[in-house]
Amino acid sequence: MSFNIAIDGPAGAGKSTIAKLAAKELGFIYVDTGAMYRTIALGLLRKHTDCEDEGQLGQALEEIQVEMAYEAGAQQMLLNGENVTGLIRTEEVSRMASISSAKPAVREKLLLMQRSLAASRDVIMDGRDIGTRILPQAQLKIYLTASTRARAERRYLELRQKGEACSLEEIEKDMKERDYRDMHRETAPLKQARDAVLVDTSHMTIQEVVERIVALARERQ
Repeated sequence: MSFNIAIDGPAGAGKSTIAKLAAKELGFIYVDTGAMYRTIALGLLRKHTDCEDEGQLGQALEEIQVEMAYEAGAQQMLLNGENVTGLIRTEEVSRMASISSAKPAVREKLLLMQRSLAASRDVIMDGRDIGTRILPQAQLKIYLTASTRARAERRYLELRQKGEACSLEEIEKDMKERDYRDMHRETAPLKQARDAVLVDTSHMTIQEVVERIVALARERQ
């Protein structure tokens, strides 16, 4: 039987970085569901889709094919056969992903792919509703969070290191707005599962968080 770890939490809490490292330590497959939604968001942007128009959204989703591949253990995202892994981390894609991921049609498109992976492999999967909806039977659930300021500063440094011009204040403002959307959306809102372990990373190093999750996983395996 596969062992599943579900990691949920707001944008910028370090879910992807932590999950990748913990997966490597445990020998698990890392599934970045955020990258799946970002890939769809990029497809929607390219098609100039109005997500509030159900007919237009449905038509666009029929023409968007999302696939995952693994190269040297790293997840690669394919959009209609094109590797777009390096194109889905912009602020524009982030904003579209936050809006489009609230749509039931978008979430249903990815649900079966996510559950199928978890049924056949030991996985660490991160997102917004993994423990509450996608993998409610996961043996370990983590709710990873941090203060809004701490998350904005991390995102600011990440973008600056990539050479992108950005404003810390704008990033923090966008993050607060995204948190509100994610927590108050009608479909699969972001919330802590009742049986999830809360881990606040505001004042923790990456390695400390990884060690905490690995220790919890080994206790339950």
